[in-house]
Amino acid sequence: MTARPMAPAARPLYGAPMPNDLYDRDVLAWSEHQADLLRRLARGERVNDLDWEHVVEEIEDVGLSELHSVQSFLNLMLVHLLKIFVSPEDQAVNHWRGEIVAFQKNAARRFSPSMRQRIDLSALYDEALEQIEALGERGGQLRSWPAACPFTLDELLRGKWDVLVDSLNAAATTHPNPAP
Repeated sequence: MTARPMAPAARPLYGAPMPNDLYDRDVLAWSEHQADLLRRLARGERVNDLDWEHVVEEIEDVGLSELHSVQSFLNLMLVHLLKIFVSPEDQAVNHWRGEIVAFQKNAARRFSPSMRQRIDLSALYDEALEQIEALGERGGQLRSWPAACPFTLDELLRGKWDVLVDSLNAAATTHPNPAP
């Protein structure tokens, strides 16, 4: 007794030809199909349906997504450090400290050495200052935040939150007391 081939409707999705617009309509189904084709290619099978253009794009996007994730966590750290700098007596300070630690752990976990040359701390710091100013914060009358980022990438990825706050405070510009 010979096995009958599966009817087209019962054939698994990855075995059916893929429509040309699947990438745009259902990226999950597209990615599963492309992964199956790549595994088959790796086993030495000949495959014809690989969507090389989108596969290459997606591979590049994976790395960029990780880079953007690390940059986002660093930006959030800087914003929270500046919040503590501007309002050290605020009731939310303990929450901000906890957030700094969480953002740092997430950034460090996703960081890879090739990102070092792509992370612009100056730009991230400027964005954080812009965010703080949009919240209505301007720094105190007797001191202002540093014009340039006072941290290195390694300090942000590994430094203790209290050392980071101390570095920010030490780099702050102190203005003389205004005359009464």
